Amino acid sequence: MRSSVPVGGKLFALFCLASYLLSLSYGSTFLLSLLIHSRGGNEHDAGSVISMAMLSTFVAVMVSGHLSDALGAARAIAWLGILLVLACLGFALTPGFGEGLMFFGLSLGLGWGVFYTLGPIIVAMLVEPAQRAKYFALLSGSMMTGIGSGPLLGRAASALGLPLTAAFYIAAVASLIGIVMFWRLGAQLKQRPNLLGAASVSKISWAATRQVLSSKAVFAIIMVGLGGCVFGGLSSFQTSYAAAQSLDYSLFFLGFMGAAITSRLFIASLVVKRDAYWAACVLSGVMLVSILLFGFVVHDSGSYLVAAITLGVGYGLTYSVINGLAANEAPAGTTSQALLLFSLAYFIGVFGFPFLAGKVIVEYGMPTLLMGVLAVAALNWLISVARLIWRRVSAHKILQAT
Repeated sequence: MRSSVPVGGKLFALFCLASYLLSLSYGSTFLLSLLIHSRGGNEHDAGSVISMAMLSTFVAVMVSGHLSDALGAARAIAWLGILLVLACLGFALTPGFGEGLMFFGLSLGLGWGVFYTLGPIIVAMLVEPAQRAKYFALLSGSMMTGIGSGPLLGRAASALGLPLTAAFYIAAVASLIGIVMFWRLGAQLKQRPNLLGAASVSKISWAATRQVLSSKAVFAIIMVGLGGCVFGGLSSFQTSYAAAQSLDYSLFFLGFMGAAITSRLFIASLVVKRDAYWAACVLSGVMLVSILLFGFVVHDSGSYLVAAITLGVGYGLTYSVINGLAANEAPAGTTSQALLLFSLAYFIGVFGFPFLAGKVIVEYGMPTLLMGVLAVAALNWLISVARLIWRRVSAHKILQAT
């Protein structure tokens, strides 16, 4: 890989703002359960719509490298971002909760998949490996702000006496502005050949995939998939959880978003300087504690907010740490492919798990879903513990051999 150059402050700020605006479209999907309920559907129907996005994200990950090489990463995001606008408008305008919404779920997955995949790759090609975790945290903080703002638009619409669909219209307009910004960013990157060359994305191949999956990077890829299950399962049906507890779902998104953003923007720079294996272990443990709070402790607004904040800190910082591990532990020359697979694993969790979660809620209830999410979070934590133990055993064997 060519030696990277420092990121221009203004350019990166515009990049983060555009990312925030596009992320509102995905954040609005956390209102789908509420919207579909108002149309006579249930959590299973909402999970089915969200899970459709998983299918199109497979396509998005496979073609994103080709699109980036042909159009430039920023222009590719702008073109496919149109599908995010289409999805938001479709969710708002399509009556009922049947096949029409399924189509717009596919549209969402394709647009979000290309954006989510190419965004971190642009950052990885712009900065030195030692700074990747920091800039990943800044980018993901911007994206998380947009994701968390989506459901709050629904709460604001309700407070103002507007229909829930108003939140989807606002998200569509915001995404359209983000598209224009990414288009203009593409022009700026063309004027900076050194950045454009660094941002060129290698196409994914079976050979590179095998290399990545046989390296240490595979553990970070598995962990992000499990973390995506936790995040997708809780966030997609938080309106149902809050209703069952007679709580205001906006508290979850305010607490979660505030904690995730604050930790990524102000704490991540300190965390990434620590041992990454230990950081992943501690932070995935914090995420596990948050699920225990949701399952056994939450009974009022105060405890609800504490649980959301705990999840935001644990999930938010764990993601930043393992994102850096996936990039830095990939074999030489496969950083782009490692990040593509990292994104793919995340999508499988965040879009695929809600299908199972919705079915579990309808057939067995919310407590059963929380136990399932707890098991996933525990497995995620155990992987980080096993990595620490294995590293210690390996180091001991090396010392004995010498």
